[in-house]
Amino acid sequence: MNKLSVNLRRIKAALTCITLSLASFAQAQNKPLPIIKQVKFKADTTNITSFGAKGDGLFLNTQIINKAIASVSLKGGGVVLIPSGLWLSGPIELKSNVNLHLKRDAILQFTDDFNQYKLIEGNWEGQPTWRNQSPISGTNLQNIAITGSGIIDGNGGAWRMVKKDKLTESQWKTLVATGGIVSEDGKMWYPSAKVLKGAKTRDIGIIKKGQTAADFDDIKDFLRPNLVVLTGCKTVLLEGVTFQNSPAWNLHPLLCEDLTLRNLQVKNPWYAQNGDGVDVESCKNVLIEGSTFDVGDDGICIKSGRDEAGRKRGVPTENVIIRDNVVYHAHGGFVIGSEMSGGAKNIWVYDCSFIGTDIGLRFKTTRGRGGIVENIYINNINMIDIPGEAILFDMYYAAVDPIVLAGEKREAIKTVVVPVTEATPQFRNFYIKDVVANGAEKAIFVRGLPEMSIKDIHLENITIQSKKGIEIIEASGVFLKNVNIITDDTNPVVHIQNGNNININGLQYKNGSDLLFDISGEKTKDLKISRTDVSKAKKTSAFSEGLSKTVLEISK
Repeated sequence: MNKLSVNLRRIKAALTCITLSLASFAQAQNKPLPIIKQVKFKADTTNITSFGAKGDGLFLNTQIINKAIASVSLKGGGVVLIPSGLWLSGPIELKSNVNLHLKRDAILQFTDDFNQYKLIEGNWEGQPTWRNQSPISGTNLQNIAITGSGIIDGNGGAWRMVKKDKLTESQWKTLVATGGIVSEDGKMWYPSAKVLKGAKTRDIGIIKKGQTAADFDDIKDFLRPNLVVLTGCKTVLLEGVTFQNSPAWNLHPLLCEDLTLRNLQVKNPWYAQNGDGVDVESCKNVLIEGSTFDVGDDGICIKSGRDEAGRKRGVPTENVIIRDNVVYHAHGGFVIGSEMSGGAKNIWVYDCSFIGTDIGLRFKTTRGRGGIVENIYINNINMIDIPGEAILFDMYYAAVDPIVLAGEKREAIKTVVVPVTEATPQFRNFYIKDVVANGAEKAIFVRGLPEMSIKDIHLENITIQSKKGIEIIEASGVFLKNVNIITDDTNPVVHIQNGNNININGLQYKNGSDLLFDISGEKTKDLKISRTDVSKAKKTSAFSEGLSKTVLEISK
């Protein structure tokens, strides 16, 4: 067989792979969306003032609000109304068939008296742990809602430790003047001695046989609650309300089914540690739409348990629709992981905007998690001013802020190969289409494990203006079509290390770029480039020592 015939056959094979990938994308986009069951309530409305509640910001309404909720639930359900006023409360427990409704000028603020929050057996970052009771919680309920246009404030500033580097000098002095304790190195503020002691304790709060709540009293303040925790609930609606200033995560639905979050405002200071917007964990049939997030950690996040505990639970988050949302500050706009040990699948994200999020689309995991994340469909995403990566897949998540602070030093990743086990995580079958990003540190970053490549990533119609281009490490089956990367650093535009079956069709880049493709790694093979004008680059490709140039095929 002559050389021309071989090349024609290779080109035909490359085009076939691209055609199949696009067909899969189209089929995925046409897959029917899940149906999320909606709540229904009796028309009866009970005002909390009828039970003696006082909205003066001084009177503690905990017992009264809980009594009103329980009474309405016993009578078959209805609406519990929180009217105009500043309503101070301790923990509130929801009940089935009750809609807790806040008027526009109602503020429900939770007390900063930690004695009002008892230690309970809960869940934190995917593991069973002792936690302070959440300001709002519900377990094994049906047909529940929090609605209206009022504000729910978790008084999170009383609970959180704060890094000095995240405040101005004036803000830091004001915070320190309120009391609390400053660390010996002067870099961290703690609200109390119990918080400081908890911060220095490893595996804090993990539930172990024979232990009781009393065993954790000396670090109780450190075990910050999430603002709203709903566990094992079915048919849930959160609509219209502002949730803000949470001690830890704002919203945490766990093992819930038929969950709707609509037209919410979810807010936290940008420096709020663990101040996530919403963490949907091991839930089924979820709709998040029309909401705005501006928080201190991940914005909209999908989880399913951590490590062995998550795998033992074995409940994925699945059948999720996320649409028409805006995320301002957050560590990630839309995020999966890193606690995804039970898996995540069948998730649609579309018509969303990310403005100033540290990372735009963020998919993270690490060794030990296990779990499979698959069948993720994303399209029509707009981003501006992204300090990190616009699109990121990373299987080396290290539980640190995604953006390095001034003066902070981090060690480079040391690549080692370990055996594949049930604790090895997997990312596969992502379909991302129609993304525009104006301003990012890096356009696209894909990093798998040497023992487990990230597989079958499809990116189409992507335009990103960024400082750096595309980096693909330990990945198999990456398909890029009509990707336009406008970068400041053009040496290289695309870096591929240990990439296998990488198809790039219609890549556009800055004219006069220094180097188009930088290729390395002994496992690298089957790199196919088509419909790309390689002549615009000063140099088309560079290969690491010992790597054959035949791994790269370029066709018209």
